[in-house]
Parts: sequence; structure tokens; C-alpha cells
Amino acid sequence: MIDLALRQEQGPVTLAGISQRQHISLSYLEQLFGKLRRHEIVESVRGPGGGYNLARRAEDVTVADIIIAVDEPLDATQCGGKGSCEGTKQHDGHCMTHELWSTLNQKMVEYLDSVSLKDLVDQQRSREGAPAVLRDRRSEAPAVEPVRVAPKGPNSVFNMAGS
Repeated sequence: MIDLALRQEQGPVTLAGISQRQHISLSYLEQLFGKLRRHEIVESVRGPGGGYNLARRAEDVTVADIIIAVDEPLDATQCGGKGSCEGTKQHDGHCMTHELWSTLNQKMVEYLDSVSLKDLVDQQRSREGAPAVLRDRRSEAPAVEPVRVAPKGPNSVFNMAGS
């Protein structure tokens, strides 16, 4: 999603491009983006030059929105939030640390809901230390390394040939 948000200003972003840059399987990205599209986080553009754009502004998409859209569980409890912890003998069906993990779940969701995609994009841009626009290096002169000549010494093959 960060890759998409960084590049969408130049037009729709292809999943093949994201796949190559991020080393993520194309078929997996297709599954994820199908879910993101159904949750109206991204929109697809068909045809030549097609791909994906954000359906909402990056500041209006939270990390929690993305995780929930792709069906990733945000649950640290053993029971998956069902309250039927494995191997418990407690009368309420919860393990001794259920409340601890349940509270952690709540804090994770609150935090991820406070972080926007724009926050992550800004963080990535500052990490790169450069504007988001990629520099075209084709016009720069290629670096030429000087050729080093091996010294001719007493053990040189060239000295033997001359004798």
C-alpha cells in the first residue's frame, strides 16, 4: 500500500510493478487487492495503462482499515477472542492471561487506527532522504574508472619475453 501511495501520482500502479519492487508474489497481491477493492480502499483502472489507485486520500486510510480489509487477524489471545482458551480450568473459560492479551488487542487496534497511510508514506519519504519523484539517471554521464597498468618487475612475463 505504501508503494501504491508513493507512485500513484504518476498514474495507476500495476500489481506486476509492486510485485517486482517489493518481492511479493503477484497472485498473492491479486488476492489482497481484490479484498482492498471490495472494501473501497483501492480502485482498479482497466485497459492499457491500467492498474490501481487509492480510492480514498492516503490520510483517510488507516493501517487498521487495511489489515481488517485483507482479513488479517488482530488478536493476540489463544482463543481468537472467543473466550474459550485451550486447557483452561477457569469457570469463565478464560486462561489466566486472557485479559492481558485482550487489552493488548484493544491497544493494537487503537494504535493502528491512529496511523494513516499518509503517515507511512511521509515516513518512507523521509527515510529515503529524497523527494518521492524518482531521479532519471539516464542523462548523467556514466562513471569511468581509470585503467590501472600492472607494474613491470623482475618476475614479469613481459621482462622474460624481452630477454
